[in-house]
Amino acid sequence: MEKKQPSIKPPYIMSAGLFSAGILAAVILNAGLLSWSAGGQSGRGARVGAATPHTLLWRISGKGLAKPSYLFGTMHVLCAEDASLSDSLKAVISSCDQIWFEIDLSDMSGMLGAMKAMRMNDSKKLSDLLDSSDYRKVKDYFAHHSSMLPFGMLERFKPMLISSIIEENNMACKTTDGMELMIMKEAQSLHKPIKGLETAEFQAGLFDSIPYEKQAKDLVNSIDSMEQYKQMTLDLAAVYKAQDLDKIDSLSRKDDPGMDEYMDLLLYGRNRKWAKELDMMLNKGSLLIAVGAAHLPGEQGVINLLRKRGYAVTPVPNGP
Repeated sequence: MEKKQPSIKPPYIMSAGLFSAGILAAVILNAGLLSWSAGGQSGRGARVGAATPHTLLWRISGKGLAKPSYLFGTMHVLCAEDASLSDSLKAVISSCDQIWFEIDLSDMSGMLGAMKAMRMNDSKKLSDLLDSSDYRKVKDYFAHHSSMLPFGMLERFKPMLISSIIEENNMACKTTDGMELMIMKEAQSLHKPIKGLETAEFQAGLFDSIPYEKQAKDLVNSIDSMEQYKQMTLDLAAVYKAQDLDKIDSLSRKDDPGMDEYMDLLLYGRNRKWAKELDMMLNKGSLLIAVGAAHLPGEQGVINLLRKRGYAVTPVPNGP
């Protein structure tokens, strides 16, 4: 019997930053206490205009703005040698008045406070969601792969957060880093204020809307098909490095059909909320808004939503 292919949703949502789990796990675990975020667009195949230029950096102007602001698409987990800032991005950080991420990465008290929200409700554990054989697979995986947290603590986490830890282990390098952390270090060196569009607790709470049983099943699938899962992670990293938002958008349409009903919660609704909030913020100063790369493209991506609100959103070369 052919082995079931793993759902692409866990690695894509986590690494593209596109989603929350990756950055939550990257920051909290690396603090010693971890892909793109949910990606895609509506209509399963709809495109917005011609091919999108290969860049992750976009200028927001027009609508009477005295100073431009900028969008940048991040990836939460990369090999350390690939997590670097271009001269263009450094210049933007230097020129902007504030730096906005999905969550305020400088607020470690808030991050650590979100640990409770990372746990499943009703004191559930992974062993409550899986049969003994599948539970043993997950436990054995972590017995043979290092993690900053003991399995006894991890098994109380929402399973999609556990999947994000496996994603980081799948990177073909010994040391990983994230674009948000690189941007934050640069911003802090310039004494730039750092803000968050959401809270870590809010992001962790989003996973309560996806049945824990489904999350646990996807976690086991990723371990059963580890080589395919590793290749997906590497492919996504390569597309990110190529700064190909159209390809990111295309990959998102290969996701798990079982996730469709949650996409408005995880991605599209958040994009709409951010665009509405940014419309009220952009006239107050020059901002750099750095969010998961898959939040940018597509009909319901932030780029198009800001254009619909009357802004000119134009590509900025983002070479080495």
